Amino acid sequence: MTQTIPHTELRTIRQAFSDLRKDLITGAFALRPVPPLAATHPLVRHMPRTVRPYAPWLPHAAIVVGAFYLMAVASETESMGLALLSAVPLLVALYRPIGAWWLSFAASVFWGLGVPEPVASSMWPWPATLFASHIAVMMIVASQNRPRVAGQMLLLTAALGIACDFSADGGHTNAFPMVVASCGIVGAVVARRSLRETKQQVAVQQSATYEERSRRTLLEERATIARELHDVVAHHMSVIAIQAEAAPYRVANPPEELATSFATIRENAVAALTELRRVLGVVRADDPDAYADADPEAPQPTLAALDTLFARVRSAGLTVEHVITGAVRPLPSGVELSAYRIIQEALSNALRHAPGSTARVEIAYVLGGLGLRIVNGPPTQPVRPSPGMGHGLLGMRERVAMLNGEMTAGAVAEDGGYEVAVFIPAAAVPEADASTPDAATPPRQGPAPEAGTMKP
Repeated sequence: MTQTIPHTELRTIRQAFSDLRKDLITGAFALRPVPPLAATHPLVRHMPRTVRPYAPWLPHAAIVVGAFYLMAVASETESMGLALLSAVPLLVALYRPIGAWWLSFAASVFWGLGVPEPVASSMWPWPATLFASHIAVMMIVASQNRPRVAGQMLLLTAALGIACDFSADGGHTNAFPMVVASCGIVGAVVARRSLRETKQQVAVQQSATYEERSRRTLLEERATIARELHDVVAHHMSVIAIQAEAAPYRVANPPEELATSFATIRENAVAALTELRRVLGVVRADDPDAYADADPEAPQPTLAALDTLFARVRSAGLTVEHVITGAVRPLPSGVELSAYRIIQEALSNALRHAPGSTARVEIAYVLGGLGLRIVNGPPTQPVRPSPGMGHGLLGMRERVAMLNGEMTAGAVAEDGGYEVAVFIPAAAVPEADASTPDAATPPRQGPAPEAGTMKP
């Protein structure tokens, strides 16, 4: 009774032959030159500067020198024919590695069939020069192709060695040394190449992870800015709505068209407030716990609250010096809020990355804007590792970019400290801000609007 090969095993065998055909047969003599060494390769970097431009071609020079050395040895010990069989595949491997392996394999078959075993003794079917040349060619191929190709070459070489062992009728062959040496050397080449590729993949993955973390941090910072500016914008919209409703009562018998216009303004302002609440709800939905401890009714901080911030930072162990230059004047709410947050983040970075240092905060009210400079000295205490290093700067840059400002940040060369310099363009806000309800507003000549309807 005949035993059939299972379908799964038959499919595996077919797949193995298909892979062998694609890897070693299809396009075997295609041009695949051995690439030069990279400029960052240790062998290139440690070369003297005068010969460094030629260092990337050292592997090619070594292959050529090795090929001619084997040719010289073979011509002295055996024959010129063996010299050519040993050297030509090695030279061809510089440009067509897989084709060179087939030449070397064919040379091994030719020498094994053409030279009887008793003449060659223990160096049959691979003489010493052909032995070295065949392994060198496999090393070149394995260094440029996937590990599967190296496995296929080793299997075919082992098959040739086994066939020679059977044909020797108990005589001496070097098939076993060839299999052991080729597996060890080519395996080391494959392992080194796999390790290098793994390191490259890890580096790429780490870079992608860092970029993704930076992108996520940037989005979170933008969401934080949106939450904070919501109160500022909502306050202005509330004032617009209140003043639009109160305006008709400031004059006696206002025209109907004027009253209608103010009513429309108030309706649009209230609608805008409603949409602002919806937008804020969407922003907070992604991270509902981010501000769980914050008081939603508390006003957003401004530069007037810096003394409280400095007191908290000093209590945490950072000595802070505060200097103000220029004529202090009121600035738009968004500018003051962003300036406060930038100073807060810069001082937090100093606490985290330069413990025990001192910091200096300079605020300059200049023509056309506000200048900030926060500089801290070098750390005087051990610095704990911080996985979020650099992400605070992303938030500061985002705030400055939102206000069309400029920012520079970097280490201070003199003492090893760190400096953050910011300029935010901003026009001065009049003392009697149009967004602030007028205390001298005359009494209404009609019923007052409902209280609490304008709460942001």
